[in-house]
This record gives sequence, structure tokens and C-alpha cells, in this order.
Amino acid sequence: MNIILISGGPSAEREVSIASSKSILKALRDLGHNVKVVDPIYGEKQITEEEIFQTSITKKSPSLEKLKEIARSSNRNILNCINSKIFDDIDLAFLGVHGKFGEDGKIQTLLELRGIKYTGSDVFSSALAMDKDISKKVLESIGIKTPEWITLLKNAKIDFEKLNRQILNSVGYPCVIKPNDEGSTVGLSIVQPDVEDIQLKRSIDLAFNYSNKVLIEQFVKGRELTVPVIGEEAYPVIEIRPKDGFYDYEHKYTKGMTEYFCPAQIPFEKERETKEAALKAHRALGCSVYSRVDFILDSEDNLCCLEVNTLPGMTETSLVPKSATAKGVNFKDLIETLIKLSLEKINYG
Repeated sequence: MNIILISGGPSAEREVSIASSKSILKALRDLGHNVKVVDPIYGEKQITEEEIFQTSITKKSPSLEKLKEIARSSNRNILNCINSKIFDDIDLAFLGVHGKFGEDGKIQTLLELRGIKYTGSDVFSSALAMDKDISKKVLESIGIKTPEWITLLKNAKIDFEKLNRQILNSVGYPCVIKPNDEGSTVGLSIVQPDVEDIQLKRSIDLAFNYSNKVLIEQFVKGRELTVPVIGEEAYPVIEIRPKDGFYDYEHKYTKGMTEYFCPAQIPFEKERETKEAALKAHRALGCSVYSRVDFILDSEDNLCCLEVNTLPGMTETSLVPKSATAKGVNFKDLIETLIKLSLEKINYG
């Protein structure tokens, strides 16, 4: 099969995307597919596969300066790339991208306009799941508990005294401040009570660097669980335990900083409840092929859904491959399953 593996991209999760793509590429070629690696930010004049993969995940997310530099030239390049001869005569685009452009429906839209099949959820579901504010409203409407939250819009005048009262009355401290449409904890802060609101202001400013909408969310203390959904099946539950601090960008992508337990050490009934909630969330947002649904199990044993990821990571430390391994599915078979499910979707164009 002729496959283009779309890697990199312009988002803050660019480095994670490239790391995922390295693992995906090996599996695709081991399976016998003819694969070309494309980073659409370079347009029609692609750099070599080796040059794309020179990037590696650092302990910190990419700097804003670097992201702005990429963004300045990437939009037209991306359009030219997808519309070029590069994408002629291919059977499938395998999406190795994450974050904005990858998970928000934009790349899916361009591929559908060209009549090219791709892995993962469709345009609408991708956009819906990526918008944390709207997806939380959908989850609440079907009875899935999610942390309380407040939204702020960029360029709106913020009365911090009033906002502080609002946080105290609804969300409480500590609270989580994060961009509305980023992943991998990019731009995320946990804020403690601050008389002068300095930490609150800085955290809001940081989040606004990545999004035009910011969430101030209730911090729910408890055990962090995640469930991959492949097709219509919930895979084994994973418990995530950072060795210190919280599960931020550094803990996600640095070996040895986090412990993973799969299957999670929870009672059978709670495991079943978590899997059922994951499937319910996946379906409510219209996801297809695969997703990963993140939860907190609070001190009173209540499940609280944090978000649904439509293109979860596929690096060597990623969670979906860990869960698949616990189920007895190796990485190559997992990738082949994603291809099969993606080809079974509606024929575009």
C-alpha cells in the first residue's frame, strides 16, 4: 500500500509528532508498506526523511519564538504541499501529527478536499474534541462528570478581583489554567491562591500565548487514569503516577520520571465503569478509529473525565501502545488495525 506519513507540523507538539512518526514509520515499513514521510510546513520542496527526524523531544515544549517562526511561513506551504503531486496516487495518509493543525480538523479538511483517506477521526469530531470548552459541555450533557471550569477570551478586559472571587466560588484553588485547544500540557499551569494575583496573571498570559480561549479548571486530586479506544473497544486502563510534581510535558516525555501501571490496579467494577465511560465519551464526540480518554479518579472514588485525544501519541513512552501490549497486541498489529479501521470509514470525495 502507498502511504504518506504526515509528521511534524506547525503546532507546539511538533517534536512529539516527529517522535511518534519515527515509531510509526518503522512499523509501517516492517508491515511491507511503501511509505513517504512528509512534513507539510516545507510545502512542495520537502527536506529529506533524515532531516525531518533529526528533531528530538526536549524536556520543555518548543519556545514561542520557534513556533512563531514556523507559523510565519507554514500556512501557504501546507496548502501547497497537500495540493501538490506529492499526494498523487496514494492509498492513505497516516497522521503522525499532534496538536493544532493535526488534531483540530484542519489537516483532515485539506485531505478530504483532495479525496484522500486518512487515519483517525473526521473533521467535525477532531475539531469538537480539540475544543476543551465545547467538548466538556457535550460530556456534561450525557452525564459524564468533568472538572468545573471558567472560560476567558483573549483581548477581553479581565477584572482580576472579580475573577478571583469567581474562582473561589466555583472552581476553587488550586486551579488549572490551560489553553483551550492544545495538548501535551503545553501552556498549562497549576495555580495556588495568590493575594496579589501575580501567579494567576502570569499563568493566564502563558496560556493565551497558545490559544485565543483559556480555561480555568478545577484541580481534581486523585489517581490519573487513561483508556485507549480502538474501533469500538476500550483497551486496558492505565494508571499514570508521576514520581514527583504532576504529569506535565517533562514527565510525559522523559524516561523514568513517571510510572505506568497497566492494567491499572483498580477493582474490576471500577475498571468496567472507566471503560464504559471512555466508550461513551468517544461516541458522544463522534470519534472514529481510535482515541484516548483521560480521567481522574478522585478521593471519593468518582470518575472525572479530563479530555478526549483524537490522535494520541505513538512514541516509545506513549500510552496507547502500552495498553495494546497489555492486551497482547504488538505495535505493528496495532498500526495495521488503525489502517484497516481508517480504510473502512466513509469514502471521501
